[in-house]
Amino acid sequence: MPKEIKGQTYYRTAEACNKAGISKATLFRWIKEGILPDVGLKDRNGWRLFSEKDVTKIRSEATKISRK
Repeated sequence: MPKEIKGQTYYRTAEACNKAGISKATLFRWIKEGILPDVGLKDRNGWRLFSEKDVTKIRSEATKISRK
């Protein structure tokens, strides 16, 4: 379930991946390889939180790769 923080919506990793149409393994690989930057925001459990802007970047990268 998305979280609201200071009026902005954030998604956990699985939610962000579902919205972008990729697997969590793919997202983590892209972060590790530097294709996408790691997000700076994490919840109290240490889980990454992705903004709508982050999800848009992920989706854009997925679209670029699927076109190849």
